[in-house]
Amino acid sequence: MNVVSLTSDTGQPVSFVDEVIASGAMKDIYVSTDKTYVVGFFRDAPDAALKERLREITTRYRSNLFDKDGGDFWKDYFCWPVDTVQHDGRIGVVVPFYASHFFFEFGSKNDDMLNIRGKDKEGKWFASASNREKFLDTREKGNWLTHLQICLSISRAVRRLHMAGLAHSDLSYKNVLVDPTRGKACLIDIDGLVVPGKFPPDVAGTPDFIAPEVIATQNLSKDDKARVLPSRTTDRHALAVLIYMYLFFRHPLRGRKVFDADPTRDEELGMGEQALFVEHPTDASNRVRPDDLRPQSLPWGDPVARPYSMAGPLLKELFDRAFIEGLHNPGKRPSPAEWENALVRTLDMIQPCSAPCEMGWFVFDNTRAPVCPHCGTPYRGKLPVLNLYSSRTKGSFHPDNHRVMVWDGQSLFEWHVNRKVFPNEHLDPALKKRVGYFQLHEGNWFLVNEKMPGMKNVSTGQDVAIGGSVKLENGTQILLSPQEGGRLIQVQMAGA
Repeated sequence: MNVVSLTSDTGQPVSFVDEVIASGAMKDIYVSTDKTYVVGFFRDAPDAALKERLREITTRYRSNLFDKDGGDFWKDYFCWPVDTVQHDGRIGVVVPFYASHFFFEFGSKNDDMLNIRGKDKEGKWFASASNREKFLDTREKGNWLTHLQICLSISRAVRRLHMAGLAHSDLSYKNVLVDPTRGKACLIDIDGLVVPGKFPPDVAGTPDFIAPEVIATQNLSKDDKARVLPSRTTDRHALAVLIYMYLFFRHPLRGRKVFDADPTRDEELGMGEQALFVEHPTDASNRVRPDDLRPQSLPWGDPVARPYSMAGPLLKELFDRAFIEGLHNPGKRPSPAEWENALVRTLDMIQPCSAPCEMGWFVFDNTRAPVCPHCGTPYRGKLPVLNLYSSRTKGSFHPDNHRVMVWDGQSLFEWHVNRKVFPNEHLDPALKKRVGYFQLHEGNWFLVNEKMPGMKNVSTGQDVAIGGSVKLENGTQILLSPQEGGRLIQVQMAGA
């Protein structure tokens, strides 16, 4: 084993095995001798701009993210370069090794026929119905709840980049590691970040995730002002595509429509200037039909069987903005913060399926009797839905367009109790603990108060002491907190 030992640009010792373990479009990857980090060397000779970009990413931008208030929160969301090295006329970045749960534990089907056990969980394995069905061990797939959590993690990470004035520029399932068994995601390949006006993009992006306006203008000269390059606006398109694919395991633009007889031109039009959402409500010309699909892609490949509306009304609205209103009008695309907010609230509307269902969970949208859309199993019994209201002025409560589904063991947290609290990097650790939970006892539902001083059953006028409980019945109103921003819940019973 040949080991290369260097001193980094900040004076730190760096040692790696002189053997390429992976290669990307621009770099060759080597692993450290203790397997705690990797070194990615750029193949092309470095110029001054690349050196400055990498220096800024590994110092100033890294410090602004991790060394300030809430910085520890982000360590699980990014695999961020920590240093740079020079060797044999090439420049490299030192990047911490991925967390262990981002490596396949069980590998693929049939005794790991693809030999992926121990390799990183690149998102492509989990964003395609065909890949999931044909190749993945069931124990690697996760469920619909964990896929929603993955989407939330990606949205948060992109939101933080954009807040810092940065763009990823190549957001795709190749540059996002996911762990569906735990609902985790981590952004990688950070060394290509775009800073508008300072560091331009190195690449146009990855096919399937490049925004239509980038593809439509890609043949123009780089100096042409009409040419569109990757930016935070194009990141918004890629983020929407990622969320759609992780929830429905199909691409939102790849349908049955043929845009041109020439395959290259067909691809340019279908992903570029004539791109059309496969679930467009008034133009069905790109609609996928079951007969077009391989058996392994069903039922997820069929939008009729698994429509995007099953993600609930909050996400449906954002998908409409991303793939209908904003597909060719970038300014209308939802921001990462909007996706984050909608996903947090959608996770409150999730309901476990009572059958041994592959996806395990579904979003209750309050428009029908509770039925799992994955397996068709109806919910049996009474199902409380909590409609949240919050105070703006003393004694006055207004709807928050936020519902919480109840299931046995479901928890309430401070962000349910007060509208001014939100589960993000600024949340005080003390506010992360649950403050109450729901319990099904002899066919009746109860809310148990663990840490909600001032809780009151408004319907009866009775205070609910800490340690006490209140029975949930249709129309029951419960004040969770009398403080400013405190919430009141109204119980709505669905089901039988």
